[in-house]
Amino acid sequence: MNAVLSPTALQKLPAPAAIQQLHHYAYKARDAEETRHFYEDILGLPLYHIIQSDYVPSTGEYCPYTHFFFRLKDGSFIAFFDIGDDEKALPSPNTPAWINHIAFRVDTVEELQNTKERLQAHGVEVLGITDHHIFKSIYFFDPNGIRLELSAQLASDALMARESKHAHARLAEWTERKEEWRKERAAGRSDGLLKPGTNDRPEFVPDED
Repeated sequence: MNAVLSPTALQKLPAPAAIQQLHHYAYKARDAEETRHFYEDILGLPLYHIIQSDYVPSTGEYCPYTHFFFRLKDGSFIAFFDIGDDEKALPSPNTPAWINHIAFRVDTVEELQNTKERLQAHGVEVLGITDHHIFKSIYFFDPNGIRLELSAQLASDALMARESKHAHARLAEWTERKEEWRKERAAGRSDGLLKPGTNDRPEFVPDED
């Protein structure tokens, strides 16, 4: 648990860094060339930078690696480490496969459809186009077992700004509901899943008939 500081202690801290954008997200690659082919030849992200070393700078441990980066249009990167063992990263045993993923933004729904066709032509299974109301998406896995999403924004900046005004209240309601759910589970009064108070996607609830 993170320490909870008093308001006085918080005021004495320096301001947080002004985080501008994602710099890179790094994953383990089974094979560097296999990964390059997928991201550069199929998805069109250029291979942009490579770092190679025998030792990990942050920890000092010995683990020879090739660290390679693919550049997005906004200057950010998705990056990988090939440590030469020809193995994918293992999935998390307590997390459904659809949860951990990285989503890239594209400009239009037409681009989603075109990319879906391109991926399928290379033998990649694609889910979607899925309608999330504020954006539409397709989903697929890269050669390393990483779930990827491409999203085309539908909602305007003004609509997103209005939605953002309710985000804290909605999260607080979820937190309150979760605390009550924990108490019920501890008392043996509930063994079901925690549900939010609002369902924003009622069209996906199966008919009971």
